[in-house]
Amino acid sequence: MGGHSHWSTIKRQKGGNDAKRGQIFTRLSREITVAAREGGGDPAMNPRLRLAVDKARYENMPADTIKRAMERGAGGGDANALQEIMFEGYGPGGIAILVQTLTDNRNRTVSELRTTLSRGGGTLGESGSVAWQFDNKGLIGLEAKDADPDEIALLAIDAGAEDVRVSDGFVEVYTGPTDLDRVRRELVDAGLNVTSFELAMLPKNTTPVDEKAGAQALRLLDQIEDLDDVQKVYSNAEFPDAVLMEYAAS
Repeated sequence: MGGHSHWSTIKRQKGGNDAKRGQIFTRLSREITVAAREGGGDPAMNPRLRLAVDKARYENMPADTIKRAMERGAGGGDANALQEIMFEGYGPGGIAILVQTLTDNRNRTVSELRTTLSRGGGTLGESGSVAWQFDNKGLIGLEAKDADPDEIALLAIDAGAEDVRVSDGFVEVYTGPTDLDRVRRELVDAGLNVTSFELAMLPKNTTPVDEKAGAQALRLLDQIEDLDDVQKVYSNAEFPDAVLMEYAAS
């Protein structure tokens, strides 16, 4: 899982600029809208919506924007045109790539994604070609700071986490998809510093890539993520430390 999580951690750290924040807000609004459409507009009765709203608040999305996204989903209208589609493909070094999209025009999304993959050294795959290599999990990021990471790990396990990994002062907590919200709330109630939380498709095993393929793959993954219809991008790449350090500094 390290390839996904280390890349994701760096992306979060780089996500503070205005352009990235605008992109984050757009994606969160879409998720709120679809969650409200699928499960109703009451977060108390809709776990997916509750998680999306909490995520939006965590990212400091304005309350009015959250409310409008919920109302748009609950009211139908143009929200009904949005389709959730997961695309699968391959990238440099033979890595597997999953692309989660929300789109009102499948043909446009397929065309843009195929072109981006082709230009970046990848290919679009058939449905089912790589999805079997990933598991749907909850992922919670914690910053240890002055706390003992091992103590945090014990608290997370007691709260129902499936796995905990500690690295360089950061703790990653893995949960079942339906346990994410509950475990996150218990960790917050325990006074821990939760820095991120999401439902994610995490690789069962990673594929190591060399520095050339790794740099090319990182550029491709970023280009895919910048497409308007894309919500999230996942890969099973295990990047060399040197490539990640250069990426973080760029």
